[in-house]
Amino acid sequence: MDEVEDEPIAEDSPVDPPQDTEPPTSAPKPAKGGSGGGIRTAVRTFGEILITLGIVVLLFVVYELYVTNLMSQRLQDQASAELEERWSQQREIHAEPMDGEAFARIYIPSFGVDWNFTIQRGVDSATLEVGPGHYKQTAMPGEQGNFAVAGHRVGKGAPFNDLDLLSSCDAVVIETIDSFYVYRVLPMSDEVQGWAQGKGADPRCAGVRPLAEYDPVYSETVGRRIVLPDRGDAVAPVPYRPDADLPEANRVELLTLTTCHPRFSDRERMIIHGVLTAVYEKEAGATYEQLLKEIGEA
Repeated sequence: MDEVEDEPIAEDSPVDPPQDTEPPTSAPKPAKGGSGGGIRTAVRTFGEILITLGIVVLLFVVYELYVTNLMSQRLQDQASAELEERWSQQREIHAEPMDGEAFARIYIPSFGVDWNFTIQRGVDSATLEVGPGHYKQTAMPGEQGNFAVAGHRVGKGAPFNDLDLLSSCDAVVIETIDSFYVYRVLPMSDEVQGWAQGKGADPRCAGVRPLAEYDPVYSETVGRRIVLPDRGDAVAPVPYRPDADLPEANRVELLTLTTCHPRFSDRERMIIHGVLTAVYEKEAGATYEQLLKEIGEA
């Protein structure tokens, strides 16, 4: 039997369609604005990218603010224990500390009785992850010249996070194997004029005065300065005057602390300058808490 092909019904076909069959409807028209689906897809994709980037940034912030702090805390604890061990075994250290090795401890009483960090030799990134680092070309604690120390302000232990809270005459104590060196923050630029009749009359400010009174070459050295990162002369023996022809015997015993500014940025540097006001030799059993009473910071 031959196979019959299906063909469309001709318009003049004598065969009537069944009565219950609905007439064919017209083909659906395309919706206006058919490109809207593509726009929605693009917006959704862009939103997902933003969310992903936000998560990445959040994870980075968590890492910088918390994870690196925990890592640095472990390194600081280890450095502190090793320093105490060396101090307990030696009466005097004659050789310079090795790079990255802790050799002193810094205290800032106004930050709390428990605030302290070891100071390591050097300012490379690995050393600063442990704690504050000493600029190797600068003086040692108590020496004439400029004992300069750098520290992170955010993450990696953030030892200098609150450096901007220091005021003139606030104490910064440096402990070595045999001595406590008490430095106090210099007058701020807006306090220099009339210092002796103003804050300088406070007993806590004994030994603190504008450095220009010692020698005009120190006229730029005040309690706090904000400078650009290229001002390496902030840690010169005479800050900001590396060309100053001042004999070492005439140099003031300074402390300089440096950190990034503002927070979460390295666009500038905050510099804190202090002057040595007292030295206490450590006797057997001497403690930092006893020193605080001695200097009126308890």
